Amino acid sequence: MRTIYFRRALSLRRFFVSSSRFLLTLVFAAIVMSIPTQAQTKVVTWHYDNARTSANLTETILTPANVNPTTFGKLFTDPVDGYIVGHPLYLPGITIGGAIHNVVYVATQHDSVYAFDADHAGPPLWQTSFLLNGATTVPIAVQKCGGVTAWTEVGIVSTPVIDATAGTLFLVAKTVESGAFVHRLHAVDVLTGLEKPGSPVKIAATFSSGGNTYTFTDKMQVNRPGLLLSNGNVYIAFGSDGCNNGPEQGWVIAYSASTLQLVGAFDDMPGGNFSAIWQQGAGISADVLGNVYAESGEGQINPGGGIQLGQTIIKLASNASLVDWFTPFNWSSILANDQDLNNAVLILPDQSGSHPHEAIAFGKAGVVYLLDRDNLGKLCSTCTTTNTQIVQELPSFGPEPGSAAYWNGRVYFTPQHSPLVAYSLNNGLLSTTPVAQSNKVIGGGSALITANGNTNAILWEMEPGLTAYDALSLKQIYKANQAPNGRDLLPPLPHFATTVVADGKAFVGTTNSLAVYGLLSTAGFISALNVTAGNNQSGAVNSLLPVPLSIQAIAPTGSPASGVPVAFSSPQGGTFGNANPTTDANGNASTTYTLPATSGVSTITAASAGFASATFTETAGTGSDTIARHGGSGQIGAVSTQLPQPLCVIVTDTSHIGVAGVNVTYTNPALGGTLSPNPALTNVNGVACTTYTLPPTPQKITIKAQAPGIATTIFFYETAQ
Repeated sequence: MRTIYFRRALSLRRFFVSSSRFLLTLVFAAIVMSIPTQAQTKVVTWHYDNARTSANLTETILTPANVNPTTFGKLFTDPVDGYIVGHPLYLPGITIGGAIHNVVYVATQHDSVYAFDADHAGPPLWQTSFLLNGATTVPIAVQKCGGVTAWTEVGIVSTPVIDATAGTLFLVAKTVESGAFVHRLHAVDVLTGLEKPGSPVKIAATFSSGGNTYTFTDKMQVNRPGLLLSNGNVYIAFGSDGCNNGPEQGWVIAYSASTLQLVGAFDDMPGGNFSAIWQQGAGISADVLGNVYAESGEGQINPGGGIQLGQTIIKLASNASLVDWFTPFNWSSILANDQDLNNAVLILPDQSGSHPHEAIAFGKAGVVYLLDRDNLGKLCSTCTTTNTQIVQELPSFGPEPGSAAYWNGRVYFTPQHSPLVAYSLNNGLLSTTPVAQSNKVIGGGSALITANGNTNAILWEMEPGLTAYDALSLKQIYKANQAPNGRDLLPPLPHFATTVVADGKAFVGTTNSLAVYGLLSTAGFISALNVTAGNNQSGAVNSLLPVPLSIQAIAPTGSPASGVPVAFSSPQGGTFGNANPTTDANGNASTTYTLPATSGVSTITAASAGFASATFTETAGTGSDTIARHGGSGQIGAVSTQLPQPLCVIVTDTSHIGVAGVNVTYTNPALGGTLSPNPALTNVNGVACTTYTLPPTPQKITIKAQAPGIATTIFFYETAQ
């Protein structure tokens, strides 16, 4: 299904739909030449460039002085039909439907792609669904790993890529068709959402190694890394779902961007298992010569005739053939301790010194490998404490980091449960200690820099809410939960959520919407409508939710705004008691809501001109709820330490739809053990989790989880040693 919403000049619709590819390309080129001066930054690939520097150096609107909870915040949200896992892309000054728009593009796990006006809330400029002829997304019960990712389905996972010259957006959609699993590369027009000639193509590839030929298997693979457009080719990297679903390898498959013909393919673990290229969703990289770089996680090392390269930095030629590689000497320990390499390879600008062409790589352990791209170093068989064959190795700066960022001679790292750190880069070497460090312990999201050249630099990351730091001092300047009355809070975020920032706006994909942040004054917003009650409820189809949906309108001073007309709406339907209330003297307005006749999640928007909108997420089910274990049982840890995995349950109705807003109580009979939080509230997917710190004495522990009105008791079995 494909839907196009043109806001004006509807007669131009026939022009865009029926014109030839050649004419659309000419029109697109002319449009690009007329981009308004205040909108100057295209975001066409993961984190701005193929080097994966994660730096936007043309941001003239946002500065460390104006990004704060008073002047910066959430402007609006636009609902979508599934999780946005890859980050949004952005093109300024595009004419759609006869009007010029700054356009933001998002793709969802429900196999849809949307084009939205980046500056105003409203229906999409166009929407295209790739669920055609009975195709469906992959159910998470089939793909597996739902307990890790919290995904409900698998469709479009990775960040797409845009060829701005041709006006083409490339994406990979995974579907189930007549019981078969299929990946397709789609090339759609950025103006209309229509497929370009020759699109889509079914992804298929083979790889020969050690005298054998190996075939790409759709079911086991997931395209998690962002797509790469380089040297006229689109590169697609695949990993696995990581849950032992079969023979899983890391693949890189290249297609011509102009013809969509297969160019080449590489399999890093032919005949083996694991060795995913997943990189937390970060895009694979390319240098100016067209060489492609990726990190493989897990898997064995066998650099012989039947090459297998787990835990390795891989360098490929433009046709996806292997050129060079680097594997840490302690790869077996990395594998045994689940410290796989899982981030983007950062291509540095040319350096002075004896190694002008360098790259930075690291994995879950946070050990930094500074590599010479002209000689990555392969495997040092005699090394015992460090990798002596590479340019430089730094000890861990902290665990489980997201991808790094480079700006103005600094490299920024974002470890979990540790401070944010910056290292200087001089004459091709990193400083041995940080030159700046935050006084905050952060959540570990990927780093992103915006700056006006070498000035006004801001570091952005998700921990899990949107957070900003002065890039020089690493002092925190903004965090979404600091805004008054919950104005800037987000719906639940997908696994490894990231943001992208351009032309004064920050774009964040959530589990049900695109959220847009910016300067409240320049965007023309008085302030915001904030949710005060009624969010995240659940009930039977056609039933009245027990708590009315309530908002409060807040003026720029932080005071309530009275007399504000509010419009409640939901694309999923349902019935409002009063869809158009007006705020009272305290700025409050509310309505009752009866769930729609079909089960599922309803996204409800409360909007008013001049105000940032509010979003509610409600769930309709069809019967009695059940509770089941969703991960975290069977762990072993040292006494008095926190178990690495949370203890999670999932509450669903008889239609297997997650039920939000259920309090799950955990009972801990062990002396000294600690559960937090307890009780835990189920999220929009019906999942509730708590962390568990083991007691101070060795013992086997049984923990019970129960929910009101559900007879079943769930048990977790843990061991303190």
